[in-house]
Amino acid sequence: MSVSASPSATGSEVAERLLVARGIRRSFGGLVAVNVEVFEVFEHEIVALIGPNGAGKTTFFNVLTGFERADAGEWSFAGASLTGKSAYRIARAGMVRTFQIPKALARMTVLDNMKLAATHQSGERVAVALVRPLWNAQDREVEARALDLLDWIGLADKRGDYAGTLSGGQRKLLELGRALMTEPRLVMLDEPTAGVNPSLTDQLLERIRGLRDRGLTVLFVEHDMDVVTSISDRVVCMAEGVVIAAGTPREVVTNDSVIDAYLGRSHGEHA
Repeated sequence: MSVSASPSATGSEVAERLLVARGIRRSFGGLVAVNVEVFEVFEHEIVALIGPNGAGKTTFFNVLTGFERADAGEWSFAGASLTGKSAYRIARAGMVRTFQIPKALARMTVLDNMKLAATHQSGERVAVALVRPLWNAQDREVEARALDLLDWIGLADKRGDYAGTLSGGQRKLLELGRALMTEPRLVMLDEPTAGVNPSLTDQLLERIRGLRDRGLTVLFVEHDMDVVTSISDRVVCMAEGVVIAAGTPREVVTNDSVIDAYLGRSHGEHA
């Protein structure tokens, strides 16, 4: 069975289709890991992608963001085709992802990790780097933006610490901050709360909700259904590589196919 991961005719229909993917297929040998017919994300939505382990969620993320090649299909972002583009070109287009395991540069400070993520820095060019006045003003602007974001994500007091000294939850916050330094339109989060203690989970969820207030769109993979139902506008469920249900959190958690493939009957009875 395959289901379209597009909204029904609701208020979302008047919003811009930010990400549109059609016919995405990715196989490993004889195993079809992803076979998604239609997948759409509208601007300013918070969309959760759920499903059992091995459902193809992260592989789908990897394909859309250029970390894996699709066997078939096409996708576009803000009206521009991204099919077959490399990961850095997709990020430059404004579609930026984080990873389930944060990839902070452990021997650099938190502030330097943030500054490094900023794009189009003049000082990164060898000829310009030798003449400080050519890039000093921009560097101050980048640092000011980094400090502002560190304050927003709750890591301002850690700005001088090495990233390697942060807890797992703090590294997730740092990775979110680095993603925002690229000034994206769509932030894609792969299991943002995995391995994060409850107090930092609340802080992280508050920041994810706040992304929409900053004019951004969010697509995230998550297993914790309390998290999914608390912050999502729409939920898409995958199983065995295909989309089996899509809709509001309430619609999806009470969907028989989702209950059978992922949540279990005990969850459905209490939904």
